[in-house]
Amino acid sequence: MWWNTLLLALREIRRNLLRSFLTILGIVIGVAAVITMVTVGNGATRAVSDQISSLGSNLLMVRPGQRQGPMRDGGGAAPFREADADAVAVQISGVRAVAPALSRGATVVFGGRNWSTVVTGTSEAFFTTNNWTLESGRVFNDAEQRAGASVCVIGATVRRELFPGADPLGAQLRVSQFSCQVIGLLASKGQAAMGQDQDDTVVLPLHTVQRRLTGNTNVGTLLVSVADGADTQRVQRGIEQLLRERRKLSDADENNFNVLDTRQIAEALSGTTRVMTLLLGAVAGVSLLVGGIGIMNIMLVSVTERTREIGVRLAIGALEHEVLLQFLIEAVVLACIGGLIGVVLAAGASWGLSALMQVGMVFDTRINLLSFGFSALIGVVFGYFPARRAAQLDPIEALRHE
Repeated sequence: MWWNTLLLALREIRRNLLRSFLTILGIVIGVAAVITMVTVGNGATRAVSDQISSLGSNLLMVRPGQRQGPMRDGGGAAPFREADADAVAVQISGVRAVAPALSRGATVVFGGRNWSTVVTGTSEAFFTTNNWTLESGRVFNDAEQRAGASVCVIGATVRRELFPGADPLGAQLRVSQFSCQVIGLLASKGQAAMGQDQDDTVVLPLHTVQRRLTGNTNVGTLLVSVADGADTQRVQRGIEQLLRERRKLSDADENNFNVLDTRQIAEALSGTTRVMTLLLGAVAGVSLLVGGIGIMNIMLVSVTERTREIGVRLAIGALEHEVLLQFLIEAVVLACIGGLIGVVLAAGASWGLSALMQVGMVFDTRINLLSFGFSALIGVVFGYFPARRAAQLDPIEALRHE
């Protein structure tokens, strides 16, 4: 009986192809929109997490000033010194590496080419704290850092702009008013979470930048990499306590520095993208309900058109539940066909949007199955009333219907 009922449903759908397509259009749009929004949202969430992770594993960024972010008030706070980084590395347990860093904008020149970039003076530990890997060459060592040697390591963007198609190792690169030898090339990282190009950088020994570019011993940031398994919050509290002592702050004084945990940034941004994904998915899900209403309306029209057919079936012995099942299966088949088309369209739309937004496509089997199952459920819910109405028709009245 089930097979015959399914064949009858498919025959009725095929008999009115255009009407059937318009009926399921809402289901198609709803399923496709929900899956696409969730898939792209998951890809954006992963991209944000990956970009934050590229800054460094378990990284704490310590900066002068009380506020964080681009509007932080670091101008009135005392800068750090290299000795502060040494003290954190020695006195705080659970720290894997500490790198003092000082960044400045500068123009770098090679041959007839020039490029405005970010020059960072730091120590050898910088490459550990920020998870940098080398594509070729080497990084400067502790002796070169303390001697203020004229050596540098460049990012992929600087190489592309100044050394197109050439090997930069061994070349003399002019940074502002002094020259340095390129000894290493950093592997590409791409954009950070805030959109800045991480590969647009030139890394030099800290003392080189202090002596030849800034003319002082200030340090702008302390980059602290927490060891795996260590309690990041405990390490952060230890750093704050140590720096308060070194900066001679009393109990009544507020910190004139801030400690930023990149993991907290990742969690906050990922949480925001997840909420936006759920919101957009819920809005798209309204289309499914609209599609269900469309199915109910068309099925009611179909019951009216086929009243005499229903009356004949009831008159020759068909039971009420058999008529109900026929129309209910027809509604469910319509909804399932719409769900399948929506899943296929969502796959193409997700791929296209992910490529356009330059985020990875994260295929989620659960949301695909859930959306398809929900479309079938809508067929049951919104198809039941028309089917029940058909099953309760009086055979005599149905046969008299014109």
